[in-house]
Amino acid sequence: MNKSLYFVLLLVMMLMTTPAPGAALDRYNVTWDTPSANSSGSMPLGNGEIGLNVWVEPNGDLLFYIATTDAWSEIGRLLKLGRVRVRLEPNPFAGGAPFRQTLLLRQGEIEITGGQSDAQTTLRVWVDANQPVIHVEASGAPTTLRASLEMWRTEPREIKGDEIHSAYGLHEAPRPIIESGDTLVPQQPQRVTWFHRNPSSIWPETMQLQGLGQWMKTQSDPLLGRTFGAVMEGEGLTSENATTLKSAPRRAHRLSIYPFTAQTATPQEWQKRLDEQIARIAKTGVEEARQAHRAWWDGFWNRSWIRISDNTDSAAQIVTRGYILQRFMSACAGRGAFPIKFNGSLFTVDSREPGKPFDADYRLWGGPYWHQNTRLVYWPMLGSGDFEMMMPFFRMHSAALPLARERTRLFFDHGGAYIPETIYFWGTYVNTNYGWKREDKPLSYIDNRYLRHYYVGVLENATLMLDYFAHTGDQQFLRDTALPFAGAVIEFYDKHYPRDAAGRLEMKPAQSLETYHDVVNPTPDIAGLQAVLEALLALPQATPEQKSQWKRLHSELPPLPIGEKDGARVILPAQQINSEPKNVENPELYAVFPFRRYGVAQSNLEIARRSYEGRRVKSNSGWAQDEIQAAQLGLADEAKARLTARFGAKHKGSRFPAFWGPNYDWIPDQDHGNVGVMALQTMLLQSDGDTIRLFPAWPKEWDVEFKLHAPRNTIVEGVYRDGQVVRLQVTPAARMKDVVQLAPQ
Repeated sequence: MNKSLYFVLLLVMMLMTTPAPGAALDRYNVTWDTPSANSSGSMPLGNGEIGLNVWVEPNGDLLFYIATTDAWSEIGRLLKLGRVRVRLEPNPFAGGAPFRQTLLLRQGEIEITGGQSDAQTTLRVWVDANQPVIHVEASGAPTTLRASLEMWRTEPREIKGDEIHSAYGLHEAPRPIIESGDTLVPQQPQRVTWFHRNPSSIWPETMQLQGLGQWMKTQSDPLLGRTFGAVMEGEGLTSENATTLKSAPRRAHRLSIYPFTAQTATPQEWQKRLDEQIARIAKTGVEEARQAHRAWWDGFWNRSWIRISDNTDSAAQIVTRGYILQRFMSACAGRGAFPIKFNGSLFTVDSREPGKPFDADYRLWGGPYWHQNTRLVYWPMLGSGDFEMMMPFFRMHSAALPLARERTRLFFDHGGAYIPETIYFWGTYVNTNYGWKREDKPLSYIDNRYLRHYYVGVLENATLMLDYFAHTGDQQFLRDTALPFAGAVIEFYDKHYPRDAAGRLEMKPAQSLETYHDVVNPTPDIAGLQAVLEALLALPQATPEQKSQWKRLHSELPPLPIGEKDGARVILPAQQINSEPKNVENPELYAVFPFRRYGVAQSNLEIARRSYEGRRVKSNSGWAQDEIQAAQLGLADEAKARLTARFGAKHKGSRFPAFWGPNYDWIPDQDHGNVGVMALQTMLLQSDGDTIRLFPAWPKEWDVEFKLHAPRNTIVEGVYRDGQVVRLQVTPAARMKDVVQLAPQ
């Protein structure tokens, strides 16, 4: 055969081995053929900033909750904007009529079809991926559409009893915790308008309590006057009353809702700015907006994928579905003003936990951010190339850096910065954790023993920032965000701890995560310092002075704690432990993930594997990281079994298959799914310096099609089938020399 023809045919065969991403994705659409009993039977939808829970009740009404990432109340709770009910008359979905509700992943839309043959109707719900607007469209037999706002925060009320946990940080406060009601604008001819406006704020009280009163005078309150709400309107819709719009009978309807949040001097200014935003959105026609919306989702799904198949193993289907649906939910909430909330994201619903009959604003652990939980949402975005979704996480911590520097100066009288494990989004401790009663306590004394000396989160943040730079090469991000943050963190550790007789850093008093409250030289902190310093020292952008300081500190680090168990060497949680375990973490394995001191590329792999096997806590639920660590250590069977169980976990009362939880946190638990996403990526691809290792923990019986991102703006796309790599493409091509293929196990 002519060589040129042979290579053309080979290329065609290679391209045919991978179905078009869209067609392959359609298999994982979620479809229901019956309505849902309540909001626990809702589907998620969103555009990165606006999130919806969408369901149809047995009476045929369409309902959805609206949430945004920036709807913070005066007491620091992240609230829903409201609930909307859409009813068609005659109702085609009522009374047991044919019904079908489908989440169309590829389009980022929900389609609802049904009705008898003479009254078939389609409803389509989508949140514009490029503009802050929600669309509900109806087409089919002539109907009257009625859209109603349903409000439940109608007046100020005290948050108390068990519900106070949803205002975490304010329990034990020396005063009642009051949250104001929403405002409904009086009836307007062709629209419904409502908003929540914060008349007060916990920010001044928080700053004063934590010794930041003077510094507060130079800052702006992030809660006071924050106003969030929406306008609801549509062509042919007129007001029936202040909460309801109604149409004449028509074959086609479109309802549009425009959420908006701003801190303004008056409600009137908020309304003016919202009207201006609506006018800007209206400049783009709906069909043009729809095409751009679908193009965004098409680009999202085409930038990365993992699809597993195994004709003898249903686990492949379970894991692939879990991976896709979790990544979809992150995309629905990941491009907003604030990071994704680990405890429910934008998709909390009415609580049906025993003894907790609370509304959809309730979430266990409330509004604050836990680093241990929040970071797990963001690690897998490196592998999937969802880099823009990492920005809210980085922005929050970068914005908190000036406050963190001031706190370090006030608390410890030295330079550098740390950010606590649990924070309000502006960077202070959560008040209850810090302690309400401050008599005879120094500013630096933290009441909550689980957090008193917990600093390692900032090392992981710095590691993630530097990994982001390694993947993207974003010089501005390195200069403006990563280097200032990492430099402040390193300075904190350098100045905070003394040196021992041998001149090594001696970290005490210290703790090893939340588990061991009294230790010397905790393993997570040592591993984190090693990882951050080595990444910084590899940067050509660092100044000679910086490199000199970093080299000195690196030379002063104590070694990772190693001991013996059953006559074999293992990693220890700390060099010295003076307390009993109080939580269910395995601190020693932070040297495996997130800090990657051990893995398939390192010569000390067996020590880490023994440590993993002998770990005190074994779990594959919530924020437990066993599958990621097993994958990092090349344990394919272990990673597969635990990952399958994680993605196959039952959902407590939720109909949507990726609404896991509550586990340690709340529903839907964002840690549970994202640990699975990260583990699957780590089973397929691991990077170490310039080297990219494929299949480091991959089960040989799983065929897979994948496209993942690696450092240096590298994309690796391939197909593994029947024990062979039948397609491998590396972009840029020059990086192919850095790829090492390991044998699936």
